[in-house]
Amino acid sequence: MIILDDHFHVDPFKGLFLEAIKQFHRAGGTHLVVVYKTAHDYGFQGLRAEDFIKAMDFHIELVEKINRETPVKAYAVVGVHPAEFVYLAEQRGLNYAKNEVMKALEYVQRLCLEGKAIAIGEIGRPHYEVSEEIWEASIELMKYGMSLAKEADCAVQLHTESFDEEKFMELGEYVREVGIKPYKVVKHFSPPLVKVAEEVGVFPSIIASRKNIEEAIKQGNRFMMETDYIDDKRRPGAVLGPKTVPKRTKAFLQNGLFTEEDVYKIHVENPEKVYGVELEE
Repeated sequence: MIILDDHFHVDPFKGLFLEAIKQFHRAGGTHLVVVYKTAHDYGFQGLRAEDFIKAMDFHIELVEKINRETPVKAYAVVGVHPAEFVYLAEQRGLNYAKNEVMKALEYVQRLCLEGKAIAIGEIGRPHYEVSEEIWEASIELMKYGMSLAKEADCAVQLHTESFDEEKFMELGEYVREVGIKPYKVVKHFSPPLVKVAEEVGVFPSIIASRKNIEEAIKQGNRFMMETDYIDDKRRPGAVLGPKTVPKRTKAFLQNGLFTEEDVYKIHVENPEKVYGVELEE
């Protein structure tokens, strides 16, 4: 049985790194979408495009190491986290920050075109309060990332503030404005609003808490599951632990909350469609 976690971080400095991957695998996990953290997390300053590019190359190396040294098949998602843009804008000014982030995102597009990454992400807007100009610039950069993804025919994973139905409608407008294929836009850390997401042309990647997944499956199986595991020994199991997605999937199947068809849809068909990959066992 293929079981995929759609948003998983690794940190070779502060975290368990390969041990976390092995825990995921022992629990029954087979495939991972491994998402870039930040340049700072990877030991780079994050003050210019070159810093982000070096951090992105480092992330690709980490994913290659997972594929070499563990039985898990890992895919890289690379972007510039909105918090990195906020930091850079505060350090060096808004226009400088925007230009550097755009250059870095153009490099990500190249990684996607070369097959080294399967999506641009996580990009988007900060989940905390910022000035109006930084907020507007974040939206501009999110749309720019989406337009690069559209050109490359790859997916984009979005990081945003807490979402509700109204926010989904707003995001749907950006999707239409940019013209990206609707199933190529993944809302990471999505609430279980499966029907609403489908209506606006966004693909929900839902935090795999019991409550969330119970609510999601009532509305259909057009979603993916994620832990947003951050791999930091100081915060073990944050956001959810590495074993959560396989354990929850198997428990839901045993309890009759998932059918085998649901499991196949959530863990194979949906990610294959979104990311344009073939998930072989």
